[in-house]
Amino acid sequence: MTTRALVITSSILAENGQSNALANRFLAQANARNDIDVTQRDVVKTSLPHLDISELGAWQVAAAERTAEQQALAARSDELLAELRANDVLVIAVPMYNLGIPSQLKAWFDRVLRAGETFRYTENGPQGLVEGKRAIILAARGGQYAGTEFDSQTPHLKAMLGLMGIKDTHVVYAEGLNMGDQQREAALKEAFQAIDQLVEGL
Repeated sequence: MTTRALVITSSILAENGQSNALANRFLAQANARNDIDVTQRDVVKTSLPHLDISELGAWQVAAAERTAEQQALAARSDELLAELRANDVLVIAVPMYNLGIPSQLKAWFDRVLRAGETFRYTENGPQGLVEGKRAIILAARGGQYAGTEFDSQTPHLKAMLGLMGIKDTHVVYAEGLNMGDQQREAALKEAFQAIDQLVEGL
């Protein structure tokens, strides 16, 4: 049985980004197997504009009643939703910028977090509509933040994934990458080993 994985990268540093190095490790291991089908999306190379009222409004109009402009605006989200639904595993490679996620990645989440599509409101709170999927977060940080009050990034990502119903989430950290060569090499080695084990388990 083939496992389908969607790999999202979001570093503005392209091939020099450490989060992209983590993604490339996952890709190398996954592509070495015949039972994993990988789709890649770089939200920096194919960036999305910030969500505005026109695009949000287009979602509220029935597809058959949309104007040509509304159809084009809604197509952005519809394409990303179809891609998300078509995959079993969501891999998010993410650097930490000013204690948060890149705005390009937030723009992607803004298109896939849609009421009525990936979650719905109930009397008991929001209910996720995306079921049976796993998420792997590959987090690259210059400093050491995991488990501290400064790591607002990990809870934010888990909360957005959980809103959609994706609660089976594993985080791989590569931290202290700007704290000297020895620290960087050790952190990447540990992260690569964790990624190898995760791919083996898919």
